Amino acid sequence: MKLKLPSLVQLSKRCFHSKETLKVGILGVPFDKGQGKKGVADGPSVIRKGGLIERIQEIGSLEIKDYGDISYTIPENLQRETVPNMKEYMHIATCNHELSKRVQQIINDGKLCVTLGGDHSLGIGTVDGHIKAKNENVCVLWVDAHPDLNTNKTSSSGNVHGMPLAILAKELSDYWPYLPGMDWQKPVISLRNIAYIGLRSVDSYERLVIDKLGINAFGMEDIENYGISTVVDMALNKIDPVKDKSIHVSFDIDSLDTLEAPSTGTSVRGGMTLREGIQLMEMIQRTGRLGAMDLVEVNPSIGSEQDVKRTVDAAIHIIAAGLGYSRRGIRPQNTQTLPLQTFPPKIQEI
Repeated sequence: MKLKLPSLVQLSKRCFHSKETLKVGILGVPFDKGQGKKGVADGPSVIRKGGLIERIQEIGSLEIKDYGDISYTIPENLQRETVPNMKEYMHIATCNHELSKRVQQIINDGKLCVTLGGDHSLGIGTVDGHIKAKNENVCVLWVDAHPDLNTNKTSSSGNVHGMPLAILAKELSDYWPYLPGMDWQKPVISLRNIAYIGLRSVDSYERLVIDKLGINAFGMEDIENYGISTVVDMALNKIDPVKDKSIHVSFDIDSLDTLEAPSTGTSVRGGMTLREGIQLMEMIQRTGRLGAMDLVEVNPSIGSEQDVKRTVDAAIHIIAAGLGYSRRGIRPQNTQTLPLQTFPPKIQEI
């Protein structure tokens, strides 16, 4: 029996459909005041130099604009303001105010905002800006070894990179003193719209808050027991059951195991593999609802040259997966230029 197969041109029209162009804005935040280790402010620079733009250009269906790095100046009338047990407080407040405005601008321009950190205290500004741009219709996946849920009264270090979600959450607003210079930011996201993935280093107070308030928290035990695909599905079903929210992914590189990303300030053994991190971001990308993502805590001053390269490479893999880079291969955008003569001849008989 003879079998007539479709031509490769016909097949290409069926399989290699053109994707709608995704507009992406890249924003660097060279900020290190939320913790005590120097070097993390160089994160945006080292990620760019590591080939981020070139890598995501391979995806082919992106329109990319690099907005450069933000800068800020503390207002003169606020330079002496402090808050107990919040180190470098006015730097935190001023930088995040500027960051929130820039994130709003990028999202309102119709772009997916990718923020390069910098330490994780910048999550205050990125989530705030995303929420304001989307009229509060936002859910957050906080991918991290740590919950970042301490207040200034419970933190043992006073480092604000361990506090951003406690500042953002409505349910914890009464646990804060007045924060001068932060009148632009109101706790507008509910903890029921937030889910953690990758937890494995949780302070006792944070554990109490997670349990008492029923926060959606998936630790490494859950990933081991259910697998990363099931965990991501469970998290999204909890925080976005109607599937209508803009998703914000705040990805701390220390969510990956130390062997995968050694150049970070608060690494914890026993974390996700890079493969799991990539799969997580691929799943979020396929929802079509990713509105913003942060990639934070890459510190090129920690570890050897090889350690830094491995960490930067992991960060670029994570970002690329969130923007549509596929491990199955990228489909060609223009099928008319396919070298059809290089394909094997059609099968004539079976």
